Amino acid sequence: MKEIVKDAAHRMDKSIEALRHELATIRTGKATTSLLDGVKVDYYGTMTPISQVGNLTVLDVHTLAFTPWDKSMLQSVDRAIREANIGFNPMNDGTNLKIPIPPLTEERRKDMVKLIKRFGEDTKIAVRNVRRDANEHLKKAQKDKKISEDEQKEGEDKVQKLTNEHTAIVDEILKHKEKEIMEV
Repeated sequence: MKEIVKDAAHRMDKSIEALRHELATIRTGKATTSLLDGVKVDYYGTMTPISQVGNLTVLDVHTLAFTPWDKSMLQSVDRAIREANIGFNPMNDGTNLKIPIPPLTEERRKDMVKLIKRFGEDTKIAVRNVRRDANEHLKKAQKDKKISEDEQKEGEDKVQKLTNEHTAIVDEILKHKEKEIMEV
C-alpha cells in the first residue's frame, strides 16, 4: 500500500512540475530568460537551443540581452528569434542582441489567462487520473489478498488527501500566474 501511495505522490508531483515548466514559457510582459527556451538556432547544421550558443541575461524588466560565444552566430540567433513567431524583434549592435519585450495588450492578457487556466485544468485531470490508477491498484491488491480491506480504505483516503493537496497547489500556482499576467 505504501508503495502505491508513494508512487501516486511522485506522479502527482511530476504533473505539478510539468505545469510549472509550461507556465514558465508563457509571456507575462516581463523579461525572463525562459521566454526563449523554445528557440532553436542552426549551429553548424545542428538545431541547438539558444542557451547553448551564448549567454542570455535579463537587462531590465522589459529587455533581454544575448551575447553569443561565437560572434559569427549573431545573425543566426537574430534570425531564429524572429522566425520563432513569439513577437520579439531583436536589435543587433554587432556584438550582442538586445531583445525588447513588448507590453501585452489587455486582450492578449485575457487570452493568456484562459490559456493558463486550460493548462491548470489539464494538470488537475492528470492528478485525478493518478488518483484513479492508485485506487485501482489498491483494489487489485486487496482483491489479490496482498492488503486488507482496511488498508485499502486507508490507502484510498491517503490518495484522496494527496489529490486534494495537489489540486490546491495547482490553484495557487494559477492564481499567482494570473496575477502576474494581469499586472500592467
